[in-house]
Amino acid sequence: MSHSVRRHLRVAIEEYDASIRRFIPGYEDMIAAAAAAVAAVRPALVLDLGAGTGALSEALLSRAEVGSVELVDVDEEMLSRARSRLAPFGAQARFTKRSFFDPLPSCDAVAASLALHHVPSVEWKAALYHQVFEALRPEGVFVNADVTVPEAEPARAEAYRGWAGHLVASGIAEPRAWEHFAEWAEEDTYFSLETELAALEGAGFRVRCAWREGVSTVMVGTRPKP
Repeated sequence: MSHSVRRHLRVAIEEYDASIRRFIPGYEDMIAAAAAAVAAVRPALVLDLGAGTGALSEALLSRAEVGSVELVDVDEEMLSRARSRLAPFGAQARFTKRSFFDPLPSCDAVAASLALHHVPSVEWKAALYHQVFEALRPEGVFVNADVTVPEAEPARAEAYRGWAGHLVASGIAEPRAWEHFAEWAEEDTYFSLETELAALEGAGFRVRCAWREGVSTVMVGTRPKP
């Protein structure tokens, strides 16, 4: 699976961290909630899938409970930005250019932030969740911070109106906000929270929603003990 953030979001890589806050409601709180959920299991190794510029990895490595983080991404521009960002953490941060559909190494936690909505179908997502489950140690966690949108009307339209309201409050003209949604739909697929949790349960996880603000959601799956 190839992906270019520069092409997809129509922003320069150096502008990504500022732009994502305008695009995603409660972005900083979402990252903090995801990092807290991962840190709770005191992982020696975390895989950050679709790690981008390293915002989630930085939040993870700033926690004393986290050992090291391997950032996985197919976008070399984003990984380069992450390398600079995480340089103060030295060998605690590792960088791998590959798809998150490639085989995953054994680990204590897997995390993703605004990456897995690029998976185009529930079937593909279920396959990925099974792969993550197999990579985790017992009581390890999978934490997915992403957008969830109801699948039925009128709740779906209401969710998008609320999301558009966030973009407008962030200084984006309303017509442009709706244009963004249309552009993102070329590569993004958003499922409901219920569908996401069901896919995680189907892979064997114990599941919960750890945090939510509008469409922004943090989902946690724990691999049970045998």
